[in-house]
Amino acid sequence: MTRLLCFFMACTILLGACTGTPENDKTTTDGSTDDKPMIGMVFDVGGRGDRSFNDSAYHGLELARDRHGVDFIHAEPSGEGADREAALRQMAADPDVDLVIAVGLLFSSDIASIAEAFPDKKFVCIDYIPTSGVRLPGNLSGIVFEEKKGSFLAGAIAGLTTKTNTVGFIGGMESSIIRKFETGFSEGVNYVNPEAKVIAAYIGMTGSAFANPAKGRELALGQYAKGADIIYQAAGASGMGVIEAARDTKNLVICTDRDQEPDAPGFVLTSMVKAIDQAVLKTVEDVINGSFKGGAVSVFGIGDRYTDYVYNDRNANLIGSAVHDRVEDIRRKIVSGEIAVKEQSAAK
Repeated sequence: MTRLLCFFMACTILLGACTGTPENDKTTTDGSTDDKPMIGMVFDVGGRGDRSFNDSAYHGLELARDRHGVDFIHAEPSGEGADREAALRQMAADPDVDLVIAVGLLFSSDIASIAEAFPDKKFVCIDYIPTSGVRLPGNLSGIVFEEKKGSFLAGAIAGLTTKTNTVGFIGGMESSIIRKFETGFSEGVNYVNPEAKVIAAYIGMTGSAFANPAKGRELALGQYAKGADIIYQAAGASGMGVIEAARDTKNLVICTDRDQEPDAPGFVLTSMVKAIDQAVLKTVEDVINGSFKGGAVSVFGIGDRYTDYVYNDRNANLIGSAVHDRVEDIRRKIVSGEIAVKEQSAAK
């Protein structure tokens, strides 16, 4: 039976205590998972319900459950995520858990040491940032996406679509990975439209910046007031505020990680999607079939469309076939190397 593990650390963290509240997500398809791995996932700030990064990771668990009958538990650190290391360690200490998946770049500094402390478990960190001088142990795999290249494509769409020649970018936590979204977007805009201007802003400097939709809305309203008619948001749950501002001002927004068009039909120009759910599913399948490889970072890029942009019948009228054809040509040239979009190092 799947359990929902909720961490309430507060004062009890000093004693290494943690409160767990079981919840039945779904029984397995055949009533038994003895021969299948138990998966433990730890979210970061924003958690489930962000309609973006964390929800996509959780969907990967659901896919693994439905296709392979695996069982899973999940947890979310409290508050601003200061206890994320304790939550991750608590998950690893669960004797039933075989694979621990940490969702988000902020786990990067802790997960290597925890993986070494639990050599019998397998670990994965999504959006892993290498730390200088720290090697990945053999039971830890990092997962990264080509955010800069995907953002370049999003920028090309914005640069070809803008009517004011002013577009915006709003990031969540100012960090190396989120800066890749900004620089890729700006390069893509300027590649197709050298006259366009990009206004950039960040919500904050800590993990809580991914869970502040009110600030996202405030920044977006300011950028729209300055003439931006399209804003690219890479802000987790805070991005919901940007989406709300686009809907309220009848401007356009480009979203990230998942297709967020249902949150503002007619106002989401596209979404730069990272197939986090498919990466989670593939990782679980690798564990099941014995092909899991730790000690390295796996790249899920634009070549196989693990990193991509959304173009379908819901937004085709906003982008247009001519823009889509141009952007697809750009995508092919990036994959072939004809257009160089260097994925700058995310190392600290």
